[in-house]
Amino acid sequence: MKTNLITRAGWHKLDEELKELWKVERPAVTQAVSEAAALGDRSENAEYIYGKKRLREIDRRVRFLMKRLDALQIVDYDPRQDGKVFFGAWVELENDAGDIVRYRIVGTDEIDPKNNYITINSPMARALIGKQVDDEVLVQTPSGIKEWYVNKIQYQPFGQP
Repeated sequence: MKTNLITRAGWHKLDEELKELWKVERPAVTQAVSEAAALGDRSENAEYIYGKKRLREIDRRVRFLMKRLDALQIVDYDPRQDGKVFFGAWVELENDAGDIVRYRIVGTDEIDPKNNYITINSPMARALIGKQVDDEVLVQTPSGIKEWYVNKIQYQPFGQP
């Protein structure tokens, strides 16, 4: 299930991608296709064929981003959220073995495993919503139930003011 929630930073990132595609990349590819078409036989012209394919990819992504940005609902931080886990929170968890993990709860358009951004629809995020520091969190995983404890909740990245 795709949620329409997004952080303000996530929305701006998608908006920047749309602007880059529409104002920079598409005009450059269009120019390259025009130049390749001027060379003659298009049936064996790799630059022309690739350029047309790339234009279709750009146009498809631009249409998607335009529709998606209109449908998204930006969720801003509210000071009343302090002390509890809600959308946009950075959460530090620890298990009984002493393993520490940090996640940020974001919308489906912002998932980034490399930076520990998890979707609000994930089992971990669903289990965390509404929890406070020192609360126990039980998460159903394919390998069984995992137990975590909430160490820290922040609404900006760890290590930043």
